[in-house]
Amino acid sequence: MTVWSAARPNPLSSTGEVLLDEVDRQILDALVEDARLPNNTLAARVGVAPSTCSLRVKRLVSAGVIRGFHADLAPEALGLPLQAMIAVRMSASARADIGAVAPRLAALPGVLNVYFLSGGDDFLIQVAAASPDALREFVTRHLSASREFASTETSLVFDHVRGASERLAPSGRQDGAALHVPAPEPPRDRGRQATSVRAPDR
Repeated sequence: MTVWSAARPNPLSSTGEVLLDEVDRQILDALVEDARLPNNTLAARVGVAPSTCSLRVKRLVSAGVIRGFHADLAPEALGLPLQAMIAVRMSASARADIGAVAPRLAALPGVLNVYFLSGGDDFLIQVAAASPDALREFVTRHLSASREFASTETSLVFDHVRGASERLAPSGRQDGAALHVPAPEPPRDRGRQATSVRAPDR
C-alpha cells in the first residue's frame, strides 16, 4: 500500500487508479463544503503550502476526481418551480444509436440531469418546468412525438432533501486507498451500469 507525502502530489497509477492520501481527502472534504474557498485558505485548512495545495487540486481535476465546480441554482428562482422525473424506454428500432441519446436529451431546455439506467427503463430525465402545461409540452414535443421512445412515465417531485451521501465526501478511506476513475465509455445496451449526463449550465 502506497502512502504519498503531503509535499508530493500522488500520480495516476498505470491502471488508471488515483491514490488518495489524507491530504487529498481533506482537500476534497473542504471543497465539497465550499468550492469557492481561496487556495490560501484551503492550504491553511489542510496544513500544506499554497503551492502544494494548488498542485494537488490541479492533479485531482486532471485525474477526473474533481469533475467541475458548479453553482447550485434554485430552479424556482429562475421561474421553473415544477420539477419532474421522467422515465423513458427506447423503442427496439432506435437501440442501435442509444449511445447518442443521452447527450441530446441533456441539451433540451429545462433538463437538469439525464441518467442512463439498467432495468426496464433506459433513461431517467430530471426536468424543471414553469408550469404543468410547460411540462406536458416538454413530454409531448420532445418524447412522445418521437418514434425513438416507446414509452414515458412522469413523476412530479414534491420535495428534495439533500442527503449526506450525495456529497460523496471521501472521509473514512484508508490511507493510500486507490480510487478508480475509468475513462468514459459510450453507453451499451443491456447489462450496462447506471451513468449520468449533466445538462449544460444555463
